[in-house]
Amino acid sequence: MTEKHLPKQKSQKIETQLYKIVLYNDDVNTFDFVIDILMRYCGHTLDQAEQCALLTHYKGKSIVKKGTYDKLKPIASALLDHGLSVEIE
Repeated sequence: MTEKHLPKQKSQKIETQLYKIVLYNDDVNTFDFVIDILMRYCGHTLDQAEQCALLTHYKGKSIVKKGTYDKLKPIASALLDHGLSVEIE
């Protein structure tokens, strides 16, 4: 029995660029409000949201979510609508 060798197919690696939502510190929103919004829209646990809020407060900014642009756009819009200062980078 002879084996047939099929031509090797090149695997196409689809590179999906990942973006991040960066939250900036402000003097307007309370910790509790920021934590609530991060839990609601970013899917953070209480601990994750608290850590992000503290990092943002002490460092001036923090990354609160990573993903594709299409996935992050509505989340960033919701955060902006609630008065948080964010950008997608």
